[in-house]
Amino acid sequence: MKTISKLLCATAFCFVAGAAQAEGDSERSVKNQYDAAVSQADADYKANTAACQGREGNEKDVCIQQARDQRDRAKADALAARKTNLAQLDAQSDKNDSDYKLAKARCDALSGDQKDACISSAKVKYHQ
Repeated sequence: MKTISKLLCATAFCFVAGAAQAEGDSERSVKNQYDAAVSQADADYKANTAACQGREGNEKDVCIQQARDQRDRAKADALAARKTNLAQLDAQSDKNDSDYKLAKARCDALSGDQKDACISSAKVKYHQ
C-alpha cells in the first residue's frame, strides 16, 4: 500500500511541476504577444513617419502627430490586452485554489488510505 501512496505522490509532484511550467508558458506567451504588438506598432510608426517626409509645414507636423497617435493607441491596446490576459490567468489560478480547498474539505470525511488517495487526487486535479 505504501508503494501505491509513493506512486501517487510522485505522479502528483510531476503533475504539479507540469502545471507550474504550463502557467509560466502561458505568461510568456502573453508577454510575447505584447512584445510583438509593440514591435509592430513601432515598425508602423517608422513607416508612417517616413511617408510624412515628402510633406512640408503644418501638413508634415499633422502627419507625424497622426503617426504618433496611431503608435500610442496600438501600444495602449497591447498593454490592455496583456493585463486582461494576465488577469484571466490569475482568476483561473484562484478558481483552482478554491476548488482544491473544497475537494480537500470533502476528503476530510474519509480516513486512512482513502483520505490520502482523495487528497492526492485533488492535488492532481487542481494542480496543487
